[in-house]
Amino acid sequence: MSTAVSPLAPTDVPDLPPLAGVRLATAAAGIRYKGRTDVLLVLCNPGTSVAGVFTTSKCASAPVEWCRARLKGGKSSKTGLARALVVNSGNANAFTGKSGRAATMLTAKLAAKAAGCKADEVFLASTGVIGEPLDATKFDGVLERLAHDAAPGRWHDAAKAIMTTDTFPKVATATATIGRTKVTINGIAKGAGMIAPDMATMLAFVFTDAPLSGAVLQSLLKSGVEDTFNAVTIDGDTSTSDTLLAFATGAAKDAPKISRPSDPRLKAFAKAFHDVLANLAEQVARDGEGARKLVEIVVEGATSKRSARKIAMSIANSPLVKTAIAGEDANWGRVVMAVGKAGEPADRDKLSIAFNGIRVAHKGARDPSYDEAEVSKAMKDDVIRIKVRLGLGTGRDRVLTCDLTKEYVAINGDYRS
Repeated sequence: MSTAVSPLAPTDVPDLPPLAGVRLATAAAGIRYKGRTDVLLVLCNPGTSVAGVFTTSKCASAPVEWCRARLKGGKSSKTGLARALVVNSGNANAFTGKSGRAATMLTAKLAAKAAGCKADEVFLASTGVIGEPLDATKFDGVLERLAHDAAPGRWHDAAKAIMTTDTFPKVATATATIGRTKVTINGIAKGAGMIAPDMATMLAFVFTDAPLSGAVLQSLLKSGVEDTFNAVTIDGDTSTSDTLLAFATGAAKDAPKISRPSDPRLKAFAKAFHDVLANLAEQVARDGEGARKLVEIVVEGATSKRSARKIAMSIANSPLVKTAIAGEDANWGRVVMAVGKAGEPADRDKLSIAFNGIRVAHKGARDPSYDEAEVSKAMKDDVIRIKVRLGLGTGRDRVLTCDLTKEYVAINGDYRS
């Protein structure tokens, strides 16, 4: 984990309130790191519903497989509920074969004993180095102590415990009204590299005291990730461990139970839930390994939203575009290259490109009013906005990424050291 906080880290960090039905505790179990917490236990009240989305990687981690086996249509296949969440950092428990599956089973059993629930009510997530066995015996005794010490409101400690190469803990909160009752949504996430989520981010967990069914939670996740976590990329690499879980304790007093995703009383909550996901996703982009620039890419005038997304991702994942931004060079030629290689409909002579509101290319050539000094000054900003207009249709999309610096190479060159 880097000791230098990203210059893009949020300056206004919210103080997440305690959430009815949720208690948290962290500890140092010595999984990989020394002198820092690396395990999180979250305890949820009986009756807590759960939903999740996971990596599309064909080499998914053992904890991902464990959670998938316990979720069916947004509900646990055996109980429909969640009582505990265990997250460890430092070891992803991925590509670990039978020993990885045994480690998840032992972890779940230890957590179930500590929480006083069934193993099928325990959900797991791991992040860190791939390919090294996870010694789950290190959780023996630790989880019991955490269950005893767990308390509401320890959200920042929780976010710190799940960090790997992250430089700052990622937290977000929002409130909404269901019926006449105010409910809370709290979220934490981690992620800085190996980020090209095809569902969520490396790890993210959202909690609410609203009384929502698992089916409602699943619907909110499925619709919510598309333009939040799925619209973020750091390096184009999808993790084996990507996990986004949502928990609803139902502990908000007098709030009406929501069982159908189409319930009109869900509208305000759905927006607040989406805002939490979007906030966390942007923080992941701001903490890209070695990042010095947050980059927003908007593609307009595409033949469809899907086409706009592919073109935007082609730009966002281009090392040449990202290094140009790191060098504060408005090299629109590299953007043209990325548009052209995306394999989507594009017309060179209709293409326009702008950096931070300054149009640099128009109708297949350099903009007649291009001013090098003006653009160079704009490229020194911490946030770089690239807008591409294709002039072919109404399709639009937006993705977030960051620049590519020498620090990214340094971090990943000795990640296992």
